[in-house]
Amino acid sequence: MTANLPAAGLQLQSTLEADGTLRLGLGKAPVVQPGPDQVVVRVQAAPINPSDLMTMLASADPAQGQFDAAGVALQVAAEEAQRRAGRFGQLLAIGLGGSGTVIAAGKDAEHLDGKAVAFLAMARGSFGQYVTASIAECASLPDGVSVTEGADVFCNPMTALSMAEQVRLEGQNALIHTAAASNLGQMLVKICQEDGLELVNVVRRQEQVDLLKSLGAEHVCNSSAPSFQDDLRQAIAATGATIAFDAIGGGDSVATLHRAMEDVAASRLGFYSPYGSFEPKQVCIYGHLDTSPMVLHNDEYGMDWIVRHWAMPQTLGRVGPERAAELQRRVLGGLKTTFASSFGHEISLVQALDRDVMLAYARQSTGEKYLINPTL
Repeated sequence: MTANLPAAGLQLQSTLEADGTLRLGLGKAPVVQPGPDQVVVRVQAAPINPSDLMTMLASADPAQGQFDAAGVALQVAAEEAQRRAGRFGQLLAIGLGGSGTVIAAGKDAEHLDGKAVAFLAMARGSFGQYVTASIAECASLPDGVSVTEGADVFCNPMTALSMAEQVRLEGQNALIHTAAASNLGQMLVKICQEDGLELVNVVRRQEQVDLLKSLGAEHVCNSSAPSFQDDLRQAIAATGATIAFDAIGGGDSVATLHRAMEDVAASRLGFYSPYGSFEPKQVCIYGHLDTSPMVLHNDEYGMDWIVRHWAMPQTLGRVGPERAAELQRRVLGGLKTTFASSFGHEISLVQALDRDVMLAYARQSTGEKYLINPTL
């Protein structure tokens, strides 16, 4: 049914101008009537994930922004702005995923009418009151699961599961993960325990070590500890990990991971080789917590090493639709356990543009994950 749909709803939007000015504000977005295989969702919960901040902030620093009743104006560095020249002047909706209630459905989607669903809308817009999405982008929430508990069915859980799938596709049984105390990282700890995979976790602070240890993680390396380099090599040697998933991306993070894997591989040669080991190693970059340039020293990682961008859809495409559906069912069945998301703050759309609130969620601190509730 499509009757009585509102004409428009509030939506958080972002525009980058050619001079590097990034403008954020609340605008009226038309509510798109659903096609035959689409639904309209009244959004009730939308997590703020790093992938959303990429669109929202475009690497601008909110601490330097101008905040007023009209919205927020941020300044993107000239080089960063030019890298995003394709979006100059475009009004972009923000927010990929969330959950809510279906209020209208096309003829092939009527089984979802009135249901609570999670969604991943590739056209974005979850930081708004209404989203039109295809049934392929939606999943019915199980009975007893609230919209808050089901707010992040697709992004973090499916990414974590896809990492485990990628490791198996590579014929491996171990992996390294950075920024490992995140919601995604905590899920990955549980997945690896359930699936019998070895996991090396890299974090920045002792309290994050304690958090992951409390979940049963065996190998947790604190990058701020004096013993970090030795700890990382020992963990790699113990697990045999030769594939890493890096959420940091910039600076020397990738170099540190590759150097550690190569040092362990070279130590197993039994002789000195000026060319390093022949053992294949790879770092898959899936995040950009550090937006500075990546620094590599390509003579330090042996004869066979790879750095590549990685994202969940790549792996799901390789495993095929049947396996992807199995993974989604696993997520839906574990929303209160393995795939439980923890939100430290629930805010309204208006509050998302508050200076202090934006500074807080832009820090992406462990235990401080923000959830937008457009109904507030």
